[in-house]
Amino acid sequence: MSNARAQRIADQAPPRAARPASAEPAGGESLGAPASASPLAADRRERRPARSASPASAPRADAAGHKVEVRRLSFWYGDFQALKDISIPIGEGEVTALIGPSGCGKSTFLRCFNRMHDLYPGNRYDGEIMLFPDGINIVDRRTDPMLPRLRIGMVFQKPNPFPKSIYENVAAGLRIRGIRRKSLLDEKVELGLRQASLWDEVKDRLQASAYELSGGQQQRLCIARALAPDPELLLLDEPTSALDPIATARIEELIDELRQSYTIVIVTHNMQQAARVSQRTAFFHIGKLIEFDDTDQIFTNPKHSMTQDYITGRFG
Repeated sequence: MSNARAQRIADQAPPRAARPASAEPAGGESLGAPASASPLAADRRERRPARSASPASAPRADAAGHKVEVRRLSFWYGDFQALKDISIPIGEGEVTALIGPSGCGKSTFLRCFNRMHDLYPGNRYDGEIMLFPDGINIVDRRTDPMLPRLRIGMVFQKPNPFPKSIYENVAAGLRIRGIRRKSLLDEKVELGLRQASLWDEVKDRLQASAYELSGGQQQRLCIARALAPDPELLLLDEPTSALDPIATARIEELIDELRQSYTIVIVTHNMQQAARVSQRTAFFHIGKLIEFDDTDQIFTNPKHSMTQDYITGRFG
């Protein structure tokens, strides 16, 4: 993609809005009857305090406080339907966790947001993923896929730094956007590294290879790279599954800090992690959304017996 094209697309995107006032959907989406509480409830209660309310005058993402609304989304890999009629709101300034057994469609769902499936022939979408405040349908064929990719950052399961210096890893997305002024690059690289809690560890060796960092540092570098262009939405696809417990704890602390400035969607197989870091949780099974609700509700009193069976380890 040419820098000129990237700049034209970036110019079409609205400026980042200030943090909206907190808004809670009117109730969870579920299928089925109530079930008993999960042993994860105690872990959930011990996590950090609830977020503080934002100023009432701050503009909202949309009238309901959603950054994204997924409406009856289905997705096919060729003839195989991987997602079936998914509808879910993503709240502005919240962490939404996607849980479920392997192969249930979590990562497939996540990768619809930045149109990664477009890279392979034969894949197709049906339904809508509406990105607010401007109401763009990300999966509409008329939407240039570079538009969501410039507005949405993504971090993958395993750290994947570029074979470049620490500095150039973070600056990569900025250069694609056409930023060339050294002082501005320096400012945004430092900000990205600070947001990823990595600046103090690398500020004296920015020209060193990214491969010299530890696994946990490399993953935080990838987060800094995703944050540097100031995305509106941050997608995390099992970002700690390849890390040790200490590095995992650092990433989880970072997620809690970042939600003050970003809307985050995270895929995780670790249900304790989902309970610790998220405000809303969606449970997927065989391409279907089984239940979506406040994380406290999902892990203490799920409405669907299949959710209860999954979070208590009866399958998955």
